[in-house]
Amino acid sequence: MTAAELIGRAVARLRALPGIDPYLEARVLLRRAAGFTDFEIFAFPGRPVAAAAARRFLRAVEDRRGRVPLAYILGEKEFWSIPFTVSPAVLIPRPESELIVERALELVQAPDPLIIDIGTGSGCLAVALAKEIPGARVVATDISRRALRVAEANAARHGAGNIRFAAGDLFGALRGLGLEGRADLIVSNPPYVTEEEWKRLAPEVRAHEPRRALVPGPTGLETIRRLARGGPRFLKRGGVLLVEFGAGQAGAVRDLFGPPWTRSETARDLSGCPRVAAAVL
Repeated sequence: MTAAELIGRAVARLRALPGIDPYLEARVLLRRAAGFTDFEIFAFPGRPVAAAAARRFLRAVEDRRGRVPLAYILGEKEFWSIPFTVSPAVLIPRPESELIVERALELVQAPDPLIIDIGTGSGCLAVALAKEIPGARVVATDISRRALRVAEANAARHGAGNIRFAAGDLFGALRGLGLEGRADLIVSNPPYVTEEEWKRLAPEVRAHEPRRALVPGPTGLETIRRLARGGPRFLKRGGVLLVEFGAGQAGAVRDLFGPPWTRSETARDLSGCPRVAAAVL
């Protein structure tokens, strides 16, 4: 089959999926399966595609039609202009979370800060910050050892040798590391989806992404509350906790940062929604 024939077949199969561009996704899948560039797909639509590559492509199309996230099919997702390996062991990085990196770079003054990433998942926050601040020492934790293996692979892939990984539940992973009162910054994209919101999420999310990375409990605030309580133990005076939260949670999150926190503020994402809280010790 030719590239054009395969693209046409894929578009016909993917057209029913809500909220996607079937032609764009077909091109992305063909690039990966056959090693073509976009220029080659556009300029040489009659180019034959090797049988093995065509089979890979059609299998990927059927996976996508079955609502497998595109990032899991490709095994990769870009974040902060860095390609990250992803698997169903980790949440797929979202563009909204780049706001955490932006705020961190605005707030961190020291050339050699100690940064703790709680619930690192794919390692996207830890690696992005380690690359942006080469003098930083980064400690990245996750309760899932499968997720940590993905994060470690991403750190190695991008030469981020200034990251130490630790397994455990939130701050429990830091036990015995001697980090109390020493961190300049704690970052976290914790689970914050409510039980009711979970029921309304797209099949791509509910059937494939790790529920534990999304839903902490009925209210969606359970993990953020624990971060607010545990963060002061590890931050130095004037240190900052940056935490992502969901739509409609800004007021409730703000209320979590009473004493010993001295102040908190909220940053909005590109859509104008409150998205990241910065709490100062």
